[in-house]
Amino acid sequence: MRLPRTLPRSLAGQLFAMQALLVAAVVAGCAFFAYASGRAQAEETAARQVRAAALAMAGSPSVREAIRTPDPSAVLQPYAERVRADTGIAFVTIMDPDGVRWTHPDPSQIGRRFIGHTERALAGETFEETYTGTLGPSIRVVTPIRDGGGIVGLVSAGITVERVSTQVREQLGALGTAAGAALALGGLGTYVINARLRRHTHGMNARELSRMHTYHEATLHAVREGLLMLDGRRRVALINDAGRELLGLAPGAVGRRVDELALPAPLTGALLASEPRVDEVHLTADRVIVVNTSPVVGGERRGTVVTLRDHTELQALSGELDSERGFTQALRSQAHEAANRLHTVVSLIELGRVDEAVEFATAELELAQVLTDRVVGAVAEPVLAALLLGKAAQAHERGVELALAEDSLIDDGALPRSLAPRDLVTILGNLIDNAVDAASETATAGGGPVPAQRTGPARALVTVTALTEAGELLLRVADTGAGIGPDDADEVFRRGWTTHGTGRGLGLALVRQAVHRNGGTVTLGRAPDGGAEFTVRLPLSGRATGAEVVTA
Repeated sequence: MRLPRTLPRSLAGQLFAMQALLVAAVVAGCAFFAYASGRAQAEETAARQVRAAALAMAGSPSVREAIRTPDPSAVLQPYAERVRADTGIAFVTIMDPDGVRWTHPDPSQIGRRFIGHTERALAGETFEETYTGTLGPSIRVVTPIRDGGGIVGLVSAGITVERVSTQVREQLGALGTAAGAALALGGLGTYVINARLRRHTHGMNARELSRMHTYHEATLHAVREGLLMLDGRRRVALINDAGRELLGLAPGAVGRRVDELALPAPLTGALLASEPRVDEVHLTADRVIVVNTSPVVGGERRGTVVTLRDHTELQALSGELDSERGFTQALRSQAHEAANRLHTVVSLIELGRVDEAVEFATAELELAQVLTDRVVGAVAEPVLAALLLGKAAQAHERGVELALAEDSLIDDGALPRSLAPRDLVTILGNLIDNAVDAASETATAGGGPVPAQRTGPARALVTVTALTEAGELLLRVADTGAGIGPDDADEVFRRGWTTHGTGRGLGLALVRQAVHRNGGTVTLGRAPDGGAEFTVRLPLSGRATGAEVVTA
């Protein structure tokens, strides 16, 4: 690629050339103005000087007395030369009213007529003019000499233009030195500034910078991952559309500090951290996001680059996959048990005990069909019905009984389309899983102390209530576990809270998030059997203001 020859390639080089020309033009203009004003000032000073000399001589009594003598030149010539030498002017000429010289720097010119204008002086006026005489072009002043009431002579004092030019040239040398110094300093300052600019622009020209800005804007708007850039003061320097959507920020977020954005505390801490964060999972009000941060080293201030990935759908799919895996394991176990029961029935028939075989098979069918008939009859919503049946199989596999409350009733079509089935699976599935875990642990530990509310033998039981009332969908899950202590009641919905070790503690946080998306409330209380009881209420018409967590 051939570089253009008219201007340097880089933006810094172009600016340097333009600024150097501008500085040179300014310095040249200032020098010319100084020269012109200096010359005018020199001419004005010379005019004042010769005027003062001419008026002083015209008003001198000795000059008037000399004019009365028979030979005025004999007295006036030495006097005029002395004045000329003392004042430094070019000439002093005293003449009679007819213009005949009595004095002159060149004695041979005495007695000859004055070269110049005298009419205005003869009229009594003192005037100034530039005229070419015997000594060349000069700035002269002509004034009348008065004696009594009449004009008895004229005085002309002047300084040559050449002498004025010489004085200006002497000043011009100093002016040129100052202008050169100013030009050098201006060029040096411009070079330093543009060297810094060249480092920041990496030697690119204006077209390349404009193209990069266009690509930058297009990339920010096109990329689906969230991108957030923080400056050294932890203020938002840049955020793209995806990042603003993932964090739920208003358009005016740029320029605000991270701790002013009302983000969840763990997420705010991750964004403010000075060390890198890699693939951290955080929850906002509506989303599950994966956060990566990388500090920026270099430049004037240190900042942070943050990338955000939306894992809300992935987390929901992961939960569904876990449920499907649990269903598969439950079906495998049931298939194994069904095979054992079938072998038992066949063996009874082979032994000729047909009545016992029919009784055994009928009892097993009734036990398996009771919950199915109860769920299908009460819950007409297919997603909830399938979820309850699947979770019942899983609970049975772990030795926990899952029961549907007697007052449960959801008619077909009662749930609006705005209520996403995936959110229902997230809410009810996670609550049932936690309840089964709690009830199973209590049963495995030997039942533990039986709470005062319970009667009869201790058993692992999870009770689910699902019904629509007063324009709301009510989902309640109660267990016979150990319950949740008052100290943990406010923390159960925080991501990471768990009683099952590391790698857990996301279920209830996802429940709260799904409830928030649908504008409902989730309540934590104590079950009649002493365990935990979670109650979720979701509006069936429109979206409320947001989720509320109530601890009873």
